[in-house]
Amino acid sequence: MDSALDHYRAPNARAVDKVIDHVDHHCAAFIGLSPFAVLSTADADGSPDVSPRGGVPGFVRVLDPRTLVLPDREGNYRLDSLHNTQVNPQVALMFLVPGIEETLRVYGRCRLAAADDVDLDLVEFGKQPLSVMLVDVERAYFHCAKAVMRSKLWDPGAQVHRSVFPPMGKVWREHTATDSPAQPDHEMRVELGREL
Repeated sequence: MDSALDHYRAPNARAVDKVIDHVDHHCAAFIGLSPFAVLSTADADGSPDVSPRGGVPGFVRVLDPRTLVLPDREGNYRLDSLHNTQVNPQVALMFLVPGIEETLRVYGRCRLAAADDVDLDLVEFGKQPLSVMLVDVERAYFHCAKAVMRSKLWDPGAQVHRSVFPPMGKVWREHTATDSPAQPDHEMRVELGREL
C-alpha cells in the first residue's frame, strides 16, 4: 500500500540548507519587528499545545545568538505551556510581522526563570512579567511566504468584520454549556485598553 508521503518530491537544497543552529542578525532583526508569535509545547506524553503570545514589537528579546527571552505575561492562569516545559523542555516559536509574508521558526529547549533573574528591562504596559522562558536555540529558519500569501492575512480587504461572529461571551457560554458568567467583550476591551 502506498504511503501518502510517496506523492511528494524530495525537498530542494534551499529548503534543507536554510536551517541554522542559532539566531543570526536577520533572525534577530525579524524578532525585533515581531509583535506576535505562536508558542508550541508538548506534555510528557507528546500531546501538543499552541499558545498565542503578543506584545510590543520585539517583546521576545534576543539575549545572544543562542538564547531568546520570552516574557510570560498575565493571562488566564491555566499555565498549559509552563506546565508542559517542566516535563518536556522542547519548544517551538513561529514569529509573524504584520506586512511581511515570510515567517520565522525557532526551535529549542526552554528553561523557566524569575523575571528578576534576567538583566533586562522587561516592563511592558507598566508591568513586569510573572516569569520568563529562556529558550536555548537549536534550530532557526525562515519559512516561505506562500501560506500567508494564500491566506491574504495582511490584506486589509480580506479582514472579517467583527459583526459576522458572535461576541465571545455568548460563544463561551454556549461552547462550554455553562451558566457561569462570561466577561462581556466590551468590558474586556476597556480593561485591556487601560492596561495598554
